[in-house]
Amino acid sequence: MAEEQAINKVVDIINDAKIGMLTTINEAGALVSRPLAVQEVRDDGDMWFFTGLGTSQVSHVRQDPRVNVSFGKNTEWVSVAGTAEVVTDRQKIHEMWNQVVEAWFPDGPDTPEVCLLRVDSESAEYWTSPGGTAATVLQWVKSKVTHSRFSVGESGTVEL
Repeated sequence: MAEEQAINKVVDIINDAKIGMLTTINEAGALVSRPLAVQEVRDDGDMWFFTGLGTSQVSHVRQDPRVNVSFGKNTEWVSVAGTAEVVTDRQKIHEMWNQVVEAWFPDGPDTPEVCLLRVDSESAEYWTSPGGTAATVLQWVKSKVTHSRFSVGESGTVEL
């Protein structure tokens, strides 16, 4: 798959899934993951998330900006590695604000706790299983019957 097509595939999987598992590195060096709703994913794979200044993800990113965000839906998955930064620019917060975010921050975009995480995506790995769940099950049965390796479909790595 051409690089541009691979990047488009990564962006499509993220947009379809909407909720990603953001993994950060805590104070003890352990990996910690939590779900966050992606607000925007750019054509180059960079992503934006709303969060709160008092959260563990903000604390972790300020100590070590290396992150991973993984997304999955049905038979497509992507894992994105990059670095994150905490953004407190009120103009950017207002620009990205939407009614869904209001469920977490009912006082609106000027809530002092509200901030954004911007993930500068560096690379991504993706996996797709064409044909959906039924085709995946059929491939699994075929591999068992023929004693051959299970084919998961298409996969790739792309630099972003």
